[in-house]
Amino acid sequence: MAVTITKDMNIRELVQKHPNSVRVFSAYGIGCIGCALASYETLEQGLNAHGININDFLNDLNGVIAE
Repeated sequence: MAVTITKDMNIRELVQKHPNSVRVFSAYGIGCIGCALASYETLEQGLNAHGININDFLNDLNGVIAE
């Protein structure tokens, strides 16, 4: 069954379930993985704080997760 990552998902939970997602965070220069807020923030909150386009990020992230 295909998994679709959404903007409402918690960052830490996402990375725990899909470790390969770290590649996308790194590609965008986002260090959310080690941030204390990652336990509380959604993808949308974290990406907005960094000025990252949520749709572009989700497209790339879902592509990596599907591999």
